[in-house]
Amino acid sequence: MTLMQLDLNLLAALDALLEEGSVAAAAERLHVTAPAMSRSLGRIRRTTGDQILVRTGRTMTATPYAVAVREQVHQLLQQVHSVLAPSRELDLGTLERTFTLRWHDSLVALSGPALLAAVREQAPGVRLRFTAESSIDTPELRRGQVDLEANANHPTAPDIRAERVTETHHVIVVRRGHPLTRVKTVTTARYAMAEHITVSRRGNLGNALDDALAQLGLTRRVVATAPTEAAAFEFVRSSDLIITAPESTTRSAAADLDLTLLPLPLELPPAPVYLSWHQRYDTDPAHVWLRDLARTALAGPTRKRGHATR
Repeated sequence: MTLMQLDLNLLAALDALLEEGSVAAAAERLHVTAPAMSRSLGRIRRTTGDQILVRTGRTMTATPYAVAVREQVHQLLQQVHSVLAPSRELDLGTLERTFTLRWHDSLVALSGPALLAAVREQAPGVRLRFTAESSIDTPELRRGQVDLEANANHPTAPDIRAERVTETHHVIVVRRGHPLTRVKTVTTARYAMAEHITVSRRGNLGNALDDALAQLGLTRRVVATAPTEAAAFEFVRSSDLIITAPESTTRSAAADLDLTLLPLPLELPPAPVYLSWHQRYDTDPAHVWLRDLARTALAGPTRKRGHATR
């Protein structure tokens, strides 16, 4: 008989027999009948080639072999339980783990500090590793090299989970004193006539704004693209270029850089923020805990400004 052919119920029966020293008591412990336990003892004897328990008067005595393996049997059974029925209790005080998060750069700046503060308060042994987004789609989520993604993209792979945690409206960002700040209303025509810079890690010059303008018979001139919002803001603060960006990820940076936010004269769908992970982590207690904290950190800035969240 090979190891894979062994019935794990026999291991539980052997553990109960060695602990109780009685067929009847072992049967009661495992909630089976005495005849069923007797049959299990017979199978154990045939498998091991040892009597395990022998009758001595009115009681049963463990054989030397049974005494020798008693502790090992108990430990094996505990190991089987830990594999087949793992505990879902999470001890944050002793948790030691490093999570890799690939978030949009503006989300790292906006919500990363709040997430790290919450993690350090609850689980001092946990470390966060924020990595930059790639200019191409990469499979790190599927490979387990990235634990959580946060950006505006909804993944299409069936094994990747995605939750829309928040959304925000777009605004125009310009330098202080920009010509658009001196007009009473920024019309769509004035908006289209300005020179634009876009943000795209892939280097795309166009986006949904161009489609919206085209429906109005307008086009804009995009003179440059930058891989991150932070880089684009540096272009904007020293020129008459304008950038259109999500309000929640822009307001804090704009204030630090002395930039001005103006309302966008176009009806655009809100910019979503998706939290994504691989399905292998669906029921992992530590990952569930981190997702809850990330969800709160990402949605927090938007809620504070009164925008609806999903």
